[in-house]
Amino acid sequence: MAPSIRLSPAARSLFDEPLAIAVRGLGPRQRVTLRTSLRDETGELFQASARYQAGEDGQLDLARCPALPGGSFSGLEPMGPLWALQPQRPFWRLVKRDVQSPFLLQLEVLEGHGERPGRLLAQAQHERAFLRDGVRRVPVREGRIRATLFLPPGNGPFPGIIDLYGTGGGLPEYRACLLANHGFAVLALAFYSYEDLPKGMKEFHLEYFEEAVNYMLQHTQVKGPGIGLLGHSKGGDLCISMASFLKGITATALINGSVANVGAVLRYKDITIPPIGIDPKRAKVDKSGIADIIDVLNNPLEGPDQQSFIPLEKAECCFLFIVGQDDHNWKSEFFAVEGSKRLQAHGKEKPEIVCYPGAGHYIEPPFFPMCAASMHLLFGKPVMWGGEPKAHCEAQIDAWQQIQAFFRKHLTGKPSGTSSKL
Repeated sequence: MAPSIRLSPAARSLFDEPLAIAVRGLGPRQRVTLRTSLRDETGELFQASARYQAGEDGQLDLARCPALPGGSFSGLEPMGPLWALQPQRPFWRLVKRDVQSPFLLQLEVLEGHGERPGRLLAQAQHERAFLRDGVRRVPVREGRIRATLFLPPGNGPFPGIIDLYGTGGGLPEYRACLLANHGFAVLALAFYSYEDLPKGMKEFHLEYFEEAVNYMLQHTQVKGPGIGLLGHSKGGDLCISMASFLKGITATALINGSVANVGAVLRYKDITIPPIGIDPKRAKVDKSGIADIIDVLNNPLEGPDQQSFIPLEKAECCFLFIVGQDDHNWKSEFFAVEGSKRLQAHGKEKPEIVCYPGAGHYIEPPFFPMCAASMHLLFGKPVMWGGEPKAHCEAQIDAWQQIQAFFRKHLTGKPSGTSSKL
């Protein structure tokens, strides 16, 4: 019997779903290397490899068989071939630009364990998809809004969420559509460097975000009376500002967000919040040219920088802070704790804070490989994001469940407990 790779689901799975990988038909205790590869839409290659030894029966099941030392990961790691993928080009992060097409994962089983593994014994392909069948992708160009709305299958109405990314700009849709697969109506909202929106991050006007909130509140497929906000990095402090000044927001979840306004002046009606001060000289650059910028921001509790602290005590919503304790972009845990103190000092409900040791800045949906360092648009050079790959992967899986449970609880009043099937 020739060796073969068995996958479950066989041909296609959603990107945030686990994939079961096994190899049949090997020799008793045969030593092999399992290599996985994936190309992003720009053609950049990501690869991982792990060393295994088959059982006495010639079977190799990643759920039961630990990877041996010497590969991209070791130990019992059924999803290691995905979360350990690393770019062959330095400082490159895996993102999905077109959510309507899947990523194609290539799997190969090679003979032996050498630096150059031997002949090819078996290979397979698998599609990692972003849109469940029946999810609708609706481009939104209403008034000034530049966004994409994802609606789950069925009649609705659905709990509504606005999703904001960080300083990368543009219109990333992959987190929004993966969330829509789980029963939420999610608006991925661009706020700069996209179509006719401002090219740079000089100042933001909350009226633009208010338009998006009102669009969601008035949408027939969005279940009221309020909506949720989900923001990562710069998107996090924008979400806090929205929650603090705008009506109709019930729940706000932040992934490594800041409680101070960062990078651009924020205006709303006659209110102006200046950005927190920065000192680029506080960055530390290592021998490989990668900057650690964790100390670059000033302290929002001191001096004139106190004006950059967003008045989140004005918010009429519940908060969830997701914190990577090895975030090297900025001090996410400090921001979450100070936000919590401020809320409680004003008699508001204590926010949920979920901390993950060993997780870095880019806490993405499950099974995105950790990005240790990449180019920072504002800083102009590669910066370290922090994180340890296995701990970071586990944090992404748990945070994804925490975020969904938080929004289900506060937007529908129902406890969590739904599973995802393509």
